Amino acid sequence: MTCLEPLALKPGVEDRPAIARERAQIARGLLTRCHFCAHHCGVNRLAGERGPCHAGAETRCFSAQVEVSDELEIIPCFAVALGGCDLRCDFCITGVSSWNAAVGASFDARAVAARAKQALEAGARTVMLLGGEPTIHLPAALAFVAEMPATAELVWKTNAHGSEDARALLAGMFNTWVADFKFGNDACAERLARVPDYVRVVQENLLWANEDSRLIVRHLLMPGHVECCWKPVAQWLAAELPGVKVNLRFGFWPAWHSRRHPELRQPPSAEECAQARRIARGLSLRLID
Repeated sequence: MTCLEPLALKPGVEDRPAIARERAQIARGLLTRCHFCAHHCGVNRLAGERGPCHAGAETRCFSAQVEVSDELEIIPCFAVALGGCDLRCDFCITGVSSWNAAVGASFDARAVAARAKQALEAGARTVMLLGGEPTIHLPAALAFVAEMPATAELVWKTNAHGSEDARALLAGMFNTWVADFKFGNDACAERLARVPDYVRVVQENLLWANEDSRLIVRHLLMPGHVECCWKPVAQWLAAELPGVKVNLRFGFWPAWHSRRHPELRQPPSAEECAQARRIARGLSLRLID
């Protein structure tokens, strides 16, 4: 049981900015022994210690702009990308920025929120926090939510590797979660992203997110990983989250350190893509674009 469990009660929408402001202060204090992600490294980030994400006390932002490349129901979206990530996916297409917690400019929650509000007034439908991985920057993320209108449609784009404490702080803060389910087994997760106990953690977070918000689950189809990763992910979603929206993405490209792994040196084949679609249809998954 987490000491933050009382926070997990979902607030009313009108209360979101005020509660986010309070939680931002709580989250800041928790940087002295950080357990925001499921690595549970416990480092003192305020004292300059670094865990697997390499993030310190300061949050930095490497992109804040309107984007139209995400799911149709959330675009156009004002997307705010924070530097640093707790996973080390060798195939990360934005690895140069996503792995580097020092990239970009110092994150000013009020200033970026002002830009987000302007984007909403100009026609953007949603505002999304992503990374890297935003969970490692909960104090800044919550400070940003505190500056946004209570009625704004906020999206949390995550690798779903957060901790129980992170869930308590995030309860009721975002209208939609867009969550990755990258690997269907722990061996692939360990080999390709250097993360243990991956499947249990992600499944736990997805079940929670589906209760807390609207949920979209993403899976990037990787070459050589249809049977070992996509199939078990699809089977679990069909059994445990029937009807959840699933974005099966076919845009894998051998970026970053992909060439360390022989099977990741090319995009998925046409047959692998067709096989993945057959699996989804056979399980009656609710695929979206």
